[in-house]
Amino acid sequence: MPAGYLVEAGLMAAVVASAVVRRLPRRSSPFRPSFVFGLFLNWPLAVVLALVVSTALAIAQNGVASPVFWIGLGFAVVASAGLAVLRRRAAGTGPALERALDEGLGTGWRDGVEADLAARLRRRPSLARVLLAPISFRRLGVERIANIRYGPARRANLLDVYRNRTGRSGRPILIYLHGGAFRFGSKRFGARHLLYRLASHGWVCISANYRLRSSGPADPLTDVRNVIAWARERAGEHGADPNAVFVAGSSAGANLALRTALDDNGTTVAGVISPYGYYGSVASDRRTTDAPPSFVVHGDSDTLVVVDDARRFVEQLRVTSTNPVVYAELPGAQHGFDLFRSRRFETVVDAVEAFALAGAGR
Repeated sequence: MPAGYLVEAGLMAAVVASAVVRRLPRRSSPFRPSFVFGLFLNWPLAVVLALVVSTALAIAQNGVASPVFWIGLGFAVVASAGLAVLRRRAAGTGPALERALDEGLGTGWRDGVEADLAARLRRRPSLARVLLAPISFRRLGVERIANIRYGPARRANLLDVYRNRTGRSGRPILIYLHGGAFRFGSKRFGARHLLYRLASHGWVCISANYRLRSSGPADPLTDVRNVIAWARERAGEHGADPNAVFVAGSSAGANLALRTALDDNGTTVAGVISPYGYYGSVASDRRTTDAPPSFVVHGDSDTLVVVDDARRFVEQLRVTSTNPVVYAELPGAQHGFDLFRSRRFETVVDAVEAFALAGAGR
């Protein structure tokens, strides 16, 4: 009997049903099984394909005579129907981001970007491209210069540079900090599609390691400041503008980016970008009211860092910040939505570029 198929389809139906119902926890937590099992729901097409393949294998190996197969097929149908609901919710990503830019920057932000960039927020990315290359990030014309040392802490103080081969000068810089609860992760983990996409459009992107708690005493904020200093000092070598440095990060990396941008230690940046950040006490601990333009993006189905935390952080930031604060809630998005090259993340990258070009006056 196709017991394995039954277990797989049943588990997937349960995970999808939980996401559709959206029964979110009240508080954020560093680990939840709902996040682990629901992570792949950020890429619904992959789950559909997995169900199709497993159903075909079950038929080929055992036929359709077993009642267990039909129960499993029922679970697969339920899961597929739920995925269709999630896909319909994800279609609201573009409108949600466009509304956020309108509210945070004013409707005139479109005048500060190319017409094609503004239009991409309303246009669906190519289904074939997203389906056939979901985790393929490399782009022609972009080179990655790996493992450049910026500090003394061995592997923890290495960074990668992503740049366009055209050799243009005066390009903005994006520094990206990976997530991992301050305990794990690396510069090759998370948001690589963002780095390659922006580099293909002329940006100089930096993905940096930083010291983690798991390796002993850590001072990651000092590491982030050292990365910024390195970027400014070496900007000319890579055709970058030292005065146009943006910091970004996911989860714990967003926490570091925000704390660095909101500190009063003299580290000024052109803007800060936080996809599904861990906020902790960032807003209450901030030491300056001179916050740079900020772009906060969070999934309304995030079970690891609940969306209420993002809302509270943005509300506190808007009270004191004199610069634009753009906040977008992505319908149906879970924590870690930047791990896959999905339609959703394609649109988020477009919005990030629009924010940086229009919100920071580029």
